[in-house]
Amino acid sequence: MTFEVSALTRLSESQTEEVKQVAFAAATIDEMAPLSEHVLIHLHHGGDVADEHLVATNDSGKIVGYLHLDQTDAVAGSVVEVVVHPEFRRQGIGRALVEAAVAKSNDPKMRLWAHGELMSAYSLAEKLGFAKTRELWQMRRSLFAPLPKANDISNVTVRPFRVGVDEQAWLELNATVFADHPEQGRMSEQDLAVRMSEQWFDPAGFLIATQEQSGSEVMVGYHWTKVHGGAGGHGHSEIGEIYVLGISPALRGSGLGKLLSVRGLEHLRSQGLPAAMLYVDADNKAAIRLYESLGFAHWDTDVMFRKSSV
Repeated sequence: MTFEVSALTRLSESQTEEVKQVAFAAATIDEMAPLSEHVLIHLHHGGDVADEHLVATNDSGKIVGYLHLDQTDAVAGSVVEVVVHPEFRRQGIGRALVEAAVAKSNDPKMRLWAHGELMSAYSLAEKLGFAKTRELWQMRRSLFAPLPKANDISNVTVRPFRVGVDEQAWLELNATVFADHPEQGRMSEQDLAVRMSEQWFDPAGFLIATQEQSGSEVMVGYHWTKVHGGAGGHGHSEIGEIYVLGISPALRGSGLGKLLSVRGLEHLRSQGLPAAMLYVDADNKAAIRLYESLGFAHWDTDVMFRKSSV
């Protein structure tokens, strides 16, 4: 089979649908979504001016491979995510897409995400001069099993997110909690608005912890849950997710992380979901200990590769 690689600044609706179908087919075979939520949101909402889409089409003009090139972070480097339809693998499509992205961006700091520890991803990365630099664990637990107990904390109230009221306070707390995080800590007002416009957003599952301080209600933590998969097209049945958990530095070690985690898991179980998942950096030992105490276990690993010449 011959194929052609093209670079596009925008995808048409029909091209977007084709890309989603390629991703769905890959997820069904690999049991792992090949594109991150970040990329899927860009597909849904048109992305931004620094996005580029590289598509591989076969002789019939059908999209059989896709690469998302995000060049928004000039400091950390551009980011690539790639997927090839299972029926058209081992024909050089993935390599051709990444090579085209490397040539187009000319970025010595380029990063390549691989979702799931697939040997094909390691092989491709090695051939193209990328080395592993980051591991992101996926952890899971059953929601049929008993949940641990969590103690209430004096002067702390847990309530649902209030749309139109809590956005700014949440953005400020999130930036503080994740000041050193490469993605989460830079979330903007627009980023939040886009996620709140997604079909899965449910303020009842976005739990906010507040504390009385000098007569005022101060946001000190949050647990944002979501329902992942199912109609969202990730290639698996619905599963609850600890989407983001954040605790004010002043209350770390107070038990608030466990309290919010348990309350969020209780909410997900109340939706009839069979299991819950989460993502955490493999070197975040404190967070992993917390999640293991809540019954989570390592399920799979996403791997980031970087151009090894850096």
